[in-house]
Amino acid sequence: MSTVPHTELPSPSANPAPSTDPVCGTCALNNASQLLSLGVDVSGHDHVVALAGNPNTGKSTVFNALTGLRQHVGNWPGKTVTGAEGGFGYRDRRYKLVDLPGTYSLLSTSEDEDVARDFLVFGRPDVTVVVVDATRLQRNLNLVLQILQITGRVVLALNLVDEARRHGLSVDERHLARELGVPVVPMAARSRQGVPDLLETVERVALGTVATRARPVHHGDVRTERAVSELAHRIQREYPELANTRWIALRLLEGDPGIERAITDGTLGRLAPPAASTGSSTGRSGETHS
Repeated sequence: MSTVPHTELPSPSANPAPSTDPVCGTCALNNASQLLSLGVDVSGHDHVVALAGNPNTGKSTVFNALTGLRQHVGNWPGKTVTGAEGGFGYRDRRYKLVDLPGTYSLLSTSEDEDVARDFLVFGRPDVTVVVVDATRLQRNLNLVLQILQITGRVVLALNLVDEARRHGLSVDERHLARELGVPVVPMAARSRQGVPDLLETVERVALGTVATRARPVHHGDVRTERAVSELAHRIQREYPELANTRWIALRLLEGDPGIERAITDGTLGRLAPPAASTGSSTGRSGETHS
């Protein structure tokens, strides 16, 4: 099924000057051709933000709170999966916001999971906002941990904190941020509580002014861990600029057809940014931003 034609999205800061941020050497806009092949036109925007989360976490409410009416809906290329795109301006920059299908995992067992996985791996967004439900946090953390294996440029939107309080629940967001290694923003998106803090945090991660240290997941089985480590080392030697080689190795060992295709058709090699453009302090998957 073909995609809905992409149109320019209005923004409070129309026709901004091209970005001169030093971190732009590693931003997703340098991956514009790959993003376009995924059905996302990033022209006229400074940064790309992905919005991920389980179904029923309030992800759509967060999307609407950020974009207002500056959005459109279409199908992902070659998929029956519907997705939404929007735009918003914050300070002097414009952001393209891509709402990924709500999924419980990235294990490539459905079209929804394929779309979300492919965008995070091959689209390389500058920031991924993962929306979780504060009343069902444990259930949502599986997806969070999987995303953190792909990219460390994550902001956790801890939504529905008002509902959690009504149920006598509280979440120590500072402790959660330390454990995950990424910023956590408490929110009640329906009443726009936390939206300004989310915007501020997204900008800081996009510009590399906040430190993120996403913790890698290690497997309890010694043989599995050895196989993952050995394969990741081989991938790292072949593609030294890739930051998520452990996750790629695990997906290859599990027979993920999308990642296998990326190896055979050369897509994986094209994901590595040129060495000359990595001079900034901005990192990927678990690296520290100074």
